[in-house]
Amino acid sequence: MQLNKNIAVSENGFIFNPVSGDSFSTNPIGQEIIRLMKDQKDRKEITKILADKYAADDATIEKDLSDFFQMLLSYQLINDHE
Repeated sequence: MQLNKNIAVSENGFIFNPVSGDSFSTNPIGQEIIRLMKDQKDRKEITKILADKYAADDATIEKDLSDFFQMLLSYQLINDHE
């Protein structure tokens, strides 16, 4: 998964898609996931980083991450090239 190049993300979790004109906000964990995506981390790396940081099992993180990616896809904020 990659964040689309034209998507603007602020430090406060404000996300703007200039193509559609839509804007969104996300919580701190969503901000962290987006930052990791911008740092070119793949899904497996993001899962490990979050599982280690939040002392959660990989299955829980993977499900939540999958749900988050589905939401980002539905709003055309990411592309599915992984």
